[in-house]
Amino acid sequence: MEHNGRTSEPDKRTLRREFLAVRNRLPADDIDASGRALAERALELPELAGARTVAAYVSVGSEPGTRALLDALRARGTRVLLPALLPDNDLDWGEYTGPNSLARVQHSGKMALFEPRSARLGPDAVTSADVVLLPGLAVDARGMRLGRGGGSYDRVLARLERAGAHPRLVVLLYDTEVVAHVPVEAHDKPVHAVVTPSGARRFPSA
Repeated sequence: MEHNGRTSEPDKRTLRREFLAVRNRLPADDIDASGRALAERALELPELAGARTVAAYVSVGSEPGTRALLDALRARGTRVLLPALLPDNDLDWGEYTGPNSLARVQHSGKMALFEPRSARLGPDAVTSADVVLLPGLAVDARGMRLGRGGGSYDRVLARLERAGAHPRLVVLLYDTEVVAHVPVEAHDKPVHAVVTPSGARRFPSA
C-alpha cells in the first residue's frame, strides 16, 4: 500500500480506518498465532536481550498480541513497565509482575485497556527504559510510524526527548503493515526497528 502526495491529518485518518478494517477481519486463531510468533522474533533482538527495563503495553482486540512477549521478558529477568492511561491521554506507568497483576479498565469513550495493578511510578518512569515497545498501525521504509491518533505516545516520545533519554524504539506490527510510505507531521519521529511475526527490520535513519 503506497500513498504519495502531500500529507495531512485527513490522510492519516483514512489510513487508520483502512488498517483497522483489515485487523478487525482477522480470526482469533490468527491473532493468537501471530502473538506467539511476534514474541519469538522480538526476543531475538539484541536490544531486548540486553535490556534491563522495557516499557511495553498490553495488546487489546485485534492488535498484534503482546502477552507472550511480556511473560517471556519477565522470565528473562527484565523489568517490564506497562502504561496506565490518564484522563488527559498521557501515560503513567506501573510494573508488570505477571498476568494477575493486570486489571481491565474501561475508560470513558474509549476501549477497555489492561493496566498494571501495581503502584503508579509517574509519567517520567518511561525515561528509565532501555527499550520502548510502541503500538501502531503501520511503519514505512523510513521508520516513520502511524499511530492510532490518540497522542499518548507522542507525549511519551516528547518526554523522552526532554529528558535526554535515548531508548531504542521498536514498533510491533503485522507483516502487511510494513508499507512504502505513511503521512508524517513535524513532530513525528522515526523508530529504530519494527518486529512482525515473520522477522525484524531496522531503520538506520532513526
